[in-house]
Amino acid sequence: MRRPLVLAAAAALLCAGCSTADAGTGGDSAAASPSAEVSSGPRSTVRAAVAALRESRAAFRQEIELEGEGKVYGLTVTGDFDFAADRGHLAVDLPGGAIDHSDQVFADGRIYLSGVQGIGEDAWGVMDRDRAEAHYLLRAPLNDPEHLLQQIAAMREVSREGEENVQGVRTVRYRGILDHRTVTWRMAPDTRTTMQQARDALGGDLPVFADAWIDSRGRLVQTRTQVNMSRTRSTLTMSLSDIGEPVRVTVPRAADTVPVSEVGGILNG
Repeated sequence: MRRPLVLAAAAALLCAGCSTADAGTGGDSAAASPSAEVSSGPRSTVRAAVAALRESRAAFRQEIELEGEGKVYGLTVTGDFDFAADRGHLAVDLPGGAIDHSDQVFADGRIYLSGVQGIGEDAWGVMDRDRAEAHYLLRAPLNDPEHLLQQIAAMREVSREGEENVQGVRTVRYRGILDHRTVTWRMAPDTRTTMQQARDALGGDLPVFADAWIDSRGRLVQTRTQVNMSRTRSTLTMSLSDIGEPVRVTVPRAADTVPVSEVGGILNG
């Protein structure tokens, strides 16, 4: 009976509410950030590339594919981020969703977002960045790209998989696994509970893999996280470009914002 329980729990994590968005009351996330222990070899190469990017700026594009309960959903997240200054902006699109587009701005420790249910079209919801939580497997809180980088840096059992061309750039692909602590970092309490139930039923961590493509200059070019369990699958691929280029961010006026304590829905992770 364990396998059906695992699949049901994983499907709930992937796609519950894929066509809706909602707002509610938030709570503190209990999980600590991924470990920062010292390593060597392929793992240290990945960690060094992530650390370098977090001191720089880049444009990015995320392709998110979710499959569960017999349905497949595709989202895109595009934007520019100054990781060193913790400022950036992004756009999230889900064709066919009840709310199919959201704009999000990161600045001064806050996240501003459009398309929040219950807030007027011309208003932005605003919340503290460190209070945002993930509600789905392999999604970042409010699509925060730095969250994904920290998870990639926490890859374990990292191996060098060989050379590949990515976006016209010659890279080396590194592959590893994400442990339960890393996968559930900053998850909402109810989602973390479902994750723990799936883990208990399986008798160990869910099979979550991570890949990082790094060029000859040690720059991170692309990342991917993936879980594939029978008919339940989630893949998040993030491509990076224009590394080091200036990033300009326009912060919404205070008069146009409405405080929110939590935002749910598939658009928001």
